Amino acid sequence: MPFDFKKHDDELLFVPLGGTNEIGMNLNLYRYQGKWLMVDLGIGFADDFLPGIEVVVPKLDGFLPHKKDLLGLVLTHAHEDHLGAVPYLWPELGCPVYATPFTANLLRVKMAEEGLKGRAKIIEVRAGEDYPLGPFTLEMIPITHSIPEMHAVAIRTEAGTVMHTGDWKLDANPLIGPTSDEKTLARYGDEGVLAMVCDSTNVFVEGESGSESDVRTSLMQIIKECSERVVVTTFASNVARLESVIYAALGAGRSVALAGKSLWRVVAAAQEAGYLKDVPPFLNDSEGMKLPRNRVAFICTGCQGESRAALSKIAQAEHPAIRLTPGDTVIFSSRTIPGNETKIGRMHNKLVELGLEVINDHSGFTHVSGHPARMELERMYQLVRPEIAVPVHGERRHIHEHAKLATQLQVKETVTPHNGAVVRLAAGRAEIIGKVTSGYLAVDGTSLMDTESPVLRTRRKIRDDGFLSVSLVLDKKQRLMAPPKFSAPGCLDPEDDRDIFAALREEIEAIIEKGGKPERLEESIRNLLRRALRDELGKKPVLDVHLHRV
Repeated sequence: MPFDFKKHDDELLFVPLGGTNEIGMNLNLYRYQGKWLMVDLGIGFADDFLPGIEVVVPKLDGFLPHKKDLLGLVLTHAHEDHLGAVPYLWPELGCPVYATPFTANLLRVKMAEEGLKGRAKIIEVRAGEDYPLGPFTLEMIPITHSIPEMHAVAIRTEAGTVMHTGDWKLDANPLIGPTSDEKTLARYGDEGVLAMVCDSTNVFVEGESGSESDVRTSLMQIIKECSERVVVTTFASNVARLESVIYAALGAGRSVALAGKSLWRVVAAAQEAGYLKDVPPFLNDSEGMKLPRNRVAFICTGCQGESRAALSKIAQAEHPAIRLTPGDTVIFSSRTIPGNETKIGRMHNKLVELGLEVINDHSGFTHVSGHPARMELERMYQLVRPEIAVPVHGERRHIHEHAKLATQLQVKETVTPHNGAVVRLAAGRAEIIGKVTSGYLAVDGTSLMDTESPVLRTRRKIRDDGFLSVSLVLDKKQRLMAPPKFSAPGCLDPEDDRDIFAALREEIEAIIEKGGKPERLEESIRNLLRRALRDELGKKPVLDVHLHRV
């Protein structure tokens, strides 16, 4: 039975539909007095369970019956796992979108690429101002992260104030943008905060996450020591890191070339918002290849092993412009998102096979996290002092550990939610009181597909067991007019398995000669194939029987 929200109109509720019990694909909902507020709407990376799929977005089924009461979508920042799903799912929502100028610039470009230019009402917001939305009043609070204009969101209601941190860290020298506004965070703590919904990504990391300025210093030294071509891959949206790579390259006497559509998109949005202004014009990949090897640095997409990104194409020697040769260096200035380890490792191996030097965060100081380590979490709790801790943005183990830490820091109540949980935010009564449908939609080319769809189930089966098709041409008397024609990609080899094909052909011909009801013929042949392949190969491939009657 669907959860009855109307029975809780006088309570402040929190409903995550993405980003809780996982890292990525953030979607958070707040409900009060019959109205809804959405915070972030991001993508996640797919794993091998979804063949042919790189990106997933949250399933909205549990919320769509209430979308008429949605007052707006607030974006904390421009990372893909917080805004990447907007172009795919906004048409279902149709609500205003609130974002800072840089985030708004990037979103407009992404919306235009999906044919939605000018469709969404995008309202630019700034720190220090109140934005009333029905029973909610919002204030954006600057906080450091690995992208410009990251903001926590203070959500004030008559039932109490929620501090929704989004992604954050406490970096005293973030290079781009201001430091975290600890004064405002402390002011909210003094006024009283009911609940803090907080990032859990690095809860197991002791100490502090490190400063972006330290990474810049290290990258300058690493690139300076490289003798041939340099390729740096990082998250396209990490503008501070892009700036660090650019300055490191320029300091080493190299021009900078960009490879990857998302990089050009982010750079354009950043420059429009006033960032990356004092740098020379960027070269494209073809222009970069014309320079001497020791006079160019490429910045490429693909740090997570995405198959269609620039670096994957370089590793496969399939990039239209960039060809690397032994002695060149590839630098991974990023962390590995959980679940991507295998495909990133596979790409590392291919790069090494090409004779390239590969440097990552294990072999060199190339990255600091944009998320808070334990000392920073402790500092945040000291500033905000919430009555209720609601850990999000982490796998189950992260959320569990975060709740333990909050308890150690004297937070009165903790709730450990999951995607689809309905959480009551009330002092002394904070708890999960129900659940709604949650899940994933796969971005399959230009369409969205349920991850449990028959199409994806069939893809998995073909990947694991192969495919076998047989075509038969019969006359009016149900006699074969030609030998059975087989096709068995991923299942049988035409040369190595000739004996199996011959045996199948004989058994099919025997079934047809035996006669029987025409309408049962296809089923009989399918049963034969299923049994024979199970006995011969121990496999259950996808089967397809074509009967052509002339």
